[in-house]
Amino acid sequence: ETHDGAHRTFLTSAVPLRGPDGGITGAIALYQDVTEQRAREEALGRSEEQLRQAQKMEAVGRLAGGIAHDFNNLLTGILSYSDLVLQQLRPGDPIRGDLEQIRHAGQRAAGLTRQLLAFSRRQVLQPRVVSLNSCVEQVDAMLRRLLGADVTLELELDPGLWPVLADPDQLEQVLVNLLVNARDAMPGGGRVTVATANLQLGAAGDPRGSGVGPGAYVTLSVSDTGVGMDVPTQARIFEPFFTTKEAGRGTGLGLSTVYGIVEQSGGHIAVESAPGQGATFTVFLPRHEGSAAVPAGQPDWRSLPGGTETVLLVEDEAAVRSSARRLLERYGYSVIEARHGDDALRIVAEGGRPVDLVITDISMPEMDGRELVRRLRARSPDLKVLFMSGYSARSVSPEEEMPPGAAFVEKPFTVDQLIRRAREILDG
Repeated sequence: ETHDGAHRTFLTSAVPLRGPDGGITGAIALYQDVTEQRAREEALGRSEEQLRQAQKMEAVGRLAGGIAHDFNNLLTGILSYSDLVLQQLRPGDPIRGDLEQIRHAGQRAAGLTRQLLAFSRRQVLQPRVVSLNSCVEQVDAMLRRLLGADVTLELELDPGLWPVLADPDQLEQVLVNLLVNARDAMPGGGRVTVATANLQLGAAGDPRGSGVGPGAYVTLSVSDTGVGMDVPTQARIFEPFFTTKEAGRGTGLGLSTVYGIVEQSGGHIAVESAPGQGATFTVFLPRHEGSAAVPAGQPDWRSLPGGTETVLLVEDEAAVRSSARRLLERYGYSVIEARHGDDALRIVAEGGRPVDLVITDISMPEMDGRELVRRLRARSPDLKVLFMSGYSARSVSPEEEMPPGAAFVEKPFTVDQLIRRAREILDG
């Protein structure tokens, strides 16, 4: 330690000096200041570890994105065929309720695939007016399974809770990540409390020192009885790749993901903790002035707009192609099927019928949907196109790059989404 209180690191070595009789008469000592060198080595080590983490998560992201894309194809078939059968059932049919549960499970699975896509690219938020109570209650059973038998989950939900404007799927991801963090902080079991409340902060803001300013908020808090954290750990808890777990456990991205979602939603997150006293994470979301949205019921398919135009449907997944064809034909369209891009080009070249609309998957082997559309429009520049994909619209064709006369529908789509989108693009 130097006179000004700074700490320095020295590398020392000594060489003995010997007299004529061989005895040691002295020594030469060398002191080398290696403070900056050690600091550079430590910084390099941290950078290398972060790079390894980033490369690992990039690989996981690619894998998750591929799984989500393929799974969305399967879900498209499940949801489309569910819609087809539901259309043919009477309102009081005894199996209608079972089929609606299958459809609901497919929609829930679609929400989970959107979470997988969030690992591989920035997920576009789809905010709605929602109640945090409903978000918690819908995933209650899943959260209890996630925590395991040795952890008790208690809910304290304010029945008069104000609504918020947020993406419910992303809020579910926030909940899951916070619950996983709480579970890992209690290796011997314990109790987790999830609570919601209304909070009106005055001009001084949050008196607890969270940094949240004045205003009306809805809070979601997750409290555990785990090991807790000291102040230095709390200061870094939301940093990407920071983790208190031993090597090989945890990515250090769970809480940073939570932080990003909350901030992107216009909210704040704060933590209160002490060693041995558990931890409480509190999410602050601005109150939405208005009532909570009424959950959507079964769509009235009889009111969907049909048509008589000719549609060229290009899709390499047989289940998706078959279900989409049946949905389009149900609403009056004449459908020509193509299994891939070359098949579609051959059909158009043969010139059997003029095509009014091309509905094509984007990710197909050998020739993707964008290349197919470029070749088709070389023959018919005004051809209207509806792209579909198991990836998000932002990842495959940002809105500013969407060509004129083209639109996008994300898999898995429902009958309502497909039919309305097709009619919109046909009507210009």
